[in-house]
Amino acid sequence: MSLRITFITAGRVLRQLLNDHRTVGLVLAVPALIIALISAIMDDAPQVFDKTGLILLAAFPFMLMFMITSITLLRERTGGTLERLMTTPTGKLDLVVGYAIAFGVAAAAQTAVAAAVAFLFLGLDAAGPTWAVFLICIVTALFGMALGLFVSAFATTEFQAVQFMPVFVVPQLFLCGLIWPADQMAGWLQGVSDALPLTYAVKALTEVQLNPEVTGAMWGDLAVVLGAVLVATVLGAATLRRRTN
Repeated sequence: MSLRITFITAGRVLRQLLNDHRTVGLVLAVPALIIALISAIMDDAPQVFDKTGLILLAAFPFMLMFMITSITLLRERTGGTLERLMTTPTGKLDLVVGYAIAFGVAAAAQTAVAAAVAFLFLGLDAAGPTWAVFLICIVTALFGMALGLFVSAFATTEFQAVQFMPVFVVPQLFLCGLIWPADQMAGWLQGVSDALPLTYAVKALTEVQLNPEVTGAMWGDLAVVLGAVLVATVLGAATLRRRTN
C-alpha cells in the first residue's frame, strides 16, 4: 500500500463529489432538513425526538454513503476508469482506503451539519458526549460505504444499484429500532435484528443518549459495527478486478 497513491485516490474522488453540486446538496442539506421536519412533527414529544433524531444522525450517513458509493463505483467500473487504474501501480488496498477516506470526509461533513442543526437549533439532547455521537455516525457511514463498494459489483446500471437499497438498507432501517423497539418485535425478527450491524450502531447511540460517560457497552457495540466495516471492505476489495486481460 502506498500512502501517496491512497491520498491521490481520495483527492480524485473528493473532487468528483465536489463537482457534482446536487450530490453535495444531497449530502449536506437533506439530512438536516428531514431531521428538522421530524422535530416539527414530534414537537409535543421532545423525549421521543431525542431518541429518533439521534438514530437518524447515523441512519442518514449510512443510507446516503451506500447510495453514493455504489453509484460512483458503478460509474468507474462501466466507464473503464477502474480497469485503467488496475493496470497502474495502484493496488486494491490503495483504492479501497482512498474511497474510505474520501467518503469518510463526506460523511463527517454531513454529520457535522446535521448534528449542529439538531443540537443547536432543534433542541436534541443526549446525556453523553457529542464526540461519541460523531464517532458512531462516522463508523456507521463507513459501513454504508463498504457495503456500497461490495454491492456495486453486482449492478450493471445505476438503477440496479439503487434497487439494492430495499435489500441491504431498508431492512436494517426497519429492524434496527428506528421505527419500533427491537425487543418488542416478534421473536424471529429479534434474531434477525441482532444479526444486522445497524442495530449495534443504534445500541451504541442509545448508550450515549442515556449515560453521561462513555460505557464499555458502547465500545462493544461500536466494535461490532467496525467489524462489519472490515468484512464488507474485504468483500468489496475482492470484487475490484480487471474485466479484460
